[in-house]
Amino acid sequence: MSKKQVFLLPDVGEGLTEAEILQWAVRVGDSVEINQVVVEVETAKAAVELPSPYAGVVGTLHAKEGETLPVGEPLITVLSDVSGTADVAEPPAPDEATAPDREALLVGYGPQEGSGRRRRRRTGAPPTHRSAAPTPVRPPATAPATALAALAGAPATERTAAKPPVRKLAKDLGVDITVVTPTGPGGTVTRDDVRRAAEAEPVTVEAPRLTIPAAAAETRIPIRGVRKHTAAAMVASAFTAPHVTEFMTVDVTATMRLRDTVAARREFRDVRVTPLLFVARALLLALRNTPEANASWDELAQEIVLKHYINLGIAAATARGLIVPNIKRADRMSLRELAEALAALTGTAREGRTTPQSMTDGTITITNVGVFGVDTGTPILNPGEAAILAVGAIRRTPWVVTDASGAETIEPRWVTQLALSFDHRLVDGQQGSQLLADLAAFLHDPGLAML
Repeated sequence: MSKKQVFLLPDVGEGLTEAEILQWAVRVGDSVEINQVVVEVETAKAAVELPSPYAGVVGTLHAKEGETLPVGEPLITVLSDVSGTADVAEPPAPDEATAPDREALLVGYGPQEGSGRRRRRRTGAPPTHRSAAPTPVRPPATAPATALAALAGAPATERTAAKPPVRKLAKDLGVDITVVTPTGPGGTVTRDDVRRAAEAEPVTVEAPRLTIPAAAAETRIPIRGVRKHTAAAMVASAFTAPHVTEFMTVDVTATMRLRDTVAARREFRDVRVTPLLFVARALLLALRNTPEANASWDELAQEIVLKHYINLGIAAATARGLIVPNIKRADRMSLRELAEALAALTGTAREGRTTPQSMTDGTITITNVGVFGVDTGTPILNPGEAAILAVGAIRRTPWVVTDASGAETIEPRWVTQLALSFDHRLVDGQQGSQLLADLAAFLHDPGLAML
């Protein structure tokens, strides 16, 4: 006989209550091993791959791609053969399934108090109802996976082995993953396999655009996942923390020259050296004089919590919405290490592989609106942080330059605008102004960092 083992949706973050099913990596009838990735879900913080805690044959997928499932609800049922034979039958509906003994398999595994029923994605069509379970069929113990799939009602065709992020990469690059030559363990397709296939046959991939029917009077877009979390967090931040924003326009010509010098050095030739790297470095240095901007407000204890470490958040615009992963202990990094961390952070965010852990415990944030050609803005604080810096576009601008003798000339210079928002409960006007002035001074004359 077979044992039905139900894997409940775990809390993969800090107190998250639900997740959306992005993509299943298995189908009914597939064989799975312990720790094999079975599904990719999107929480309020990131997309996460979930491994199976059980080995056996997939009996039921309890949610469809696009559905939102509360933490603690049945996610997948795995049929484990315990007597040399296996019953392949439609398992009971999620509300009839018996949950297994609770095991600490993943962070927060188990249901939340008062968790509700799942919500289905709005498609305009009425939900379909589960049909009655068919009569159990008992195949031989040695039945291959394809036979089990057929008995379970799933297609017996073989599926290309690849993790959900690899499939997404192939989709983004316009590569047919079924024709990619796999080189990974067990014949799986890897990211490098997909990239090689894309290079062999170049394609142009456009970013997804919102299509609006010509006759439509309005379009409704469900708010889920990262966008839902961001909306709630921004509202809470805007109406909880008293924001103050100050602006400063800076001549960063010397920093741009320094960037060119650093990029040409041998130890930086395999790392992308961007202006953002030097803005980040300057902010880390400026915080030494204004540690109050690297703090949080403890409402319950009525205390200001000064952080003796800097987890530098970098706002990143992704296909799923705005996220703010952070570089842990950025203040302890060399310029080379900071450049590598920035490259890894942005690359991971672009590929949709940012983990919930990388978006927790941030202490201060930079948002680079300049990449969109925007000069400045009034950024809203990342919840739990005291300050956020917006960096505008760096442009060639006529600028009044004063030489050592006091003579003034107008020259074309590299100029940018900085906007610093801070929580006035933690940072007063003098401290906020000092931080912005110190930051601007470092960018105007990087040599000050030697003092």
